[in-house]
Amino acid sequence: MQQSSATTLFLPIALGIIMLGLGLSLTLNDFRRVTKYPKAMTIALICQMLLLPIVCFIIAKFSGLSPVLSVGLLLLAASPGGPTANLYSHLSQGDVALNITLTAVNSVLTLFTLPIIANLSMEYFMGAGQYIPLPFVKVIEVFVVVLVPVTIGMLIKSKAPQFASKMDKPVKIISALLLVVIIVSVTLREKQMLIEHFAQLGVPILVFNILSLAIGFYLPQLFKVERKQAIAIGMEIGIHNGTLAIYIALNVLHNSAMSIPPAIYSLLMFFTAAAFGFLVNVGKKQVA
Repeated sequence: MQQSSATTLFLPIALGIIMLGLGLSLTLNDFRRVTKYPKAMTIALICQMLLLPIVCFIIAKFSGLSPVLSVGLLLLAASPGGPTANLYSHLSQGDVALNITLTAVNSVLTLFTLPIIANLSMEYFMGAGQYIPLPFVKVIEVFVVVLVPVTIGMLIKSKAPQFASKMDKPVKIISALLLVVIIVSVTLREKQMLIEHFAQLGVPILVFNILSLAIGFYLPQLFKVERKQAIAIGMEIGIHNGTLAIYIALNVLHNSAMSIPPAIYSLLMFFTAAAFGFLVNVGKKQVA
């Protein structure tokens, strides 16, 4: 199934604006700060890059999803946390500085790991011969859409910090609205398939979302990471950049059906992340 030319043009622009908003909140110190949180960073990256794809693969394999939808779910698992994770971490009294650092590092690493996971999942679920070597032009396109806006945002913050602070909130609002538009457009375009597969998709997506939040929150605490950082990691691991997964499905793999799991996840995560933030703070008060 092919997307419209309007979607082909709109989606990169929307993703670019979202990544620009991320850049407005980043500085080079956010990348240097990796050395300040070695244990937390290591555990978070292992969860993001290794555990989540494995958990997602198991869910997709045993939930009876169609091959195309299974690949769509894996695309989501391979996507990094987004700016929304920073907001929810702040509201849940997590370590926002750690969130920003993780988002920055994950966004760069994902440019290399996401194509690998996408191709491995296509090969497994869709059969031999489905491996698609990403054209060099497409790789550059993803770099441009993701990294260039982030870099511009960081430059603005560095050269005009007051302007960046003033624009931060409006860009976040615009980013949220664009995400809603993307979700609605995918839902409308794939309405029939969504109706046919929602019963099949709903539970696996919800389970994956809850497990992502739980793994991100509880696993670090097993290794004596402080609670505030565990909340941040939970949000970072549990709130994925669904827009990037949708972009890869539509503009790189040219399969709109694969964009359905990220679209549904992007909608559900707002509610599950809010519930998660409430629960961890209730738990914190009880411990205190």
